[in-house]
Amino acid sequence: MEDAAAQRRAVLNGVKLRALSGASGEADVFGSGAALVDGDRAWVLVDDAPERRLGAALAWALRHGATRLDVVADRGTGVLARRAAEFAFPVAVWHVDGRDLIQAVPEPFPEVPALPAHHEPFRELIAAGGAVPLVEGGVLVGEIAGLEVCRVVDDAHDGTTRLEVGVGAHDREAFQMLHGDVPTADSLARIVATVAEHRREGAASHPLNRLAAERLLRWRLEQDPGLVAATELNPAEPPVPRPNLKDPVPCVAVGTAATGEPLLVVCSTGVELDVIPYAADARRAHEVRRPGVGEGAGARVVVVTPSRDRLPVVERIAGLLAEGVQFAALDVP
Repeated sequence: MEDAAAQRRAVLNGVKLRALSGASGEADVFGSGAALVDGDRAWVLVDDAPERRLGAALAWALRHGATRLDVVADRGTGVLARRAAEFAFPVAVWHVDGRDLIQAVPEPFPEVPALPAHHEPFRELIAAGGAVPLVEGGVLVGEIAGLEVCRVVDDAHDGTTRLEVGVGAHDREAFQMLHGDVPTADSLARIVATVAEHRREGAASHPLNRLAAERLLRWRLEQDPGLVAATELNPAEPPVPRPNLKDPVPCVAVGTAATGEPLLVVCSTGVELDVIPYAADARRAHEVRRPGVGEGAGARVVVVTPSRDRLPVVERIAGLLAEGVQFAALDVP
């Protein structure tokens, strides 16, 4: 039933794309959207997580020999337009407004919220439990080898602030229900020990080392920045907030190259066609957020993946950028 519904949706999106673009070509399926070629022009209708599909759209255009790309979506077009502007390859982004297309305007980078002052004292508790405190998106969390094992939360019902222990929201809720009477430092220490065993080098494959694999990659580089010819690397804010703990999303580190120049590293694992638009967006975000002095301002960008995930099509997409990036391979056992 789900396959039949998906097929009907794809057919309808193909009709929709032909109507919106005015093109007469036969539409192909593109995820849950559609794509077609009209002369040397590729049209792609993105219907699922559009802000993360520019890389896939570029790959489709390259595979079909197009020399320009038009991306159509009904949401997320501001981020798409911002990322499209980083390419020398002609990319136009269109926002669907009923039966019309409106050229999308690049969306400004979101402001990074400050950590609430009343969350700051929990750093000591996180460290006491054996986790590494990290602030991302104005949220204080504790990580082990790149995997979040606790976070500070405000309870909207009773107005209290507490440290919740667990890997992900559901795990934190379940842990709270089962072990609410256990002192947080002790319960955190037990979680830390379990996670550390599975995130260590040479550990057998396990959900705890497959989850947030890109952040495990970043953590390895923090411990040994020389692997990418750097003298130091530290976690950095992403260009857009991470949607959740479960879905793989590239992550960012900033630091200093051995040459003394600023360095921005983007870590990614798996088949991630959008890593190049993400990396270009990360570079621009750090230039905007820290103009002239920032850790990422004027930085050389290196995209780091396991060697098995370094795909030729991703390198081709990188070649379309107005400002290039470099690649490095790091295999995490």
